[in-house]
Amino acid sequence: MLSRFDRRYWLLVGPLVLCMGSAADAGDNRNFIAHLSGDGEVPPRDTRAHGVAKFQLSYDGSSLSYHLNVANIHNVVAAHIHVGAPNVNGPVVAFLAGEFPPGGGRTNGVLARGTITAASLRGPLAGQPLSALIEQMRAGNTYVNVHTNDGVAPPDTGPGDFPGGEIRGQVE
Repeated sequence: MLSRFDRRYWLLVGPLVLCMGSAADAGDNRNFIAHLSGDGEVPPRDTRAHGVAKFQLSYDGSSLSYHLNVANIHNVVAAHIHVGAPNVNGPVVAFLAGEFPPGGGRTNGVLARGTITAASLRGPLAGQPLSALIEQMRAGNTYVNVHTNDGVAPPDTGPGDFPGGEIRGQVE
């Protein structure tokens, strides 16, 4: 058990130690975020929908937990991480949500949460370690997008009907 002095010493010194450790590890960030909007899509989408995806890498680098929130979006059918530079469409490398049936109505709040591991990787990253995805994320070469479909032909008729993606955000 710590004495009263020991506890005060930890409270005074602890933040300094943590701060020094954080500065040394600044290039080893475990947290990532993507702000999703229609403006981020290629081509841009005229929509009021938006969202945010947050990711946190485990300390051992073996898993990536995520939380995806959306607002003002209709008929979500899927959400993915893609490999692609800003303004460039690329292949799916991890599923975040879906596949859901078309015409599902409005979604607000948590769309998905879960964990990505090496076994979750698809497309050009299939069979690679999770570190391959993390390298792409740190380099700014990944994005999250949410796909929508109202189930009525033709596609791309407006909000709630963008099967190629309605909202998108580059992972930072």
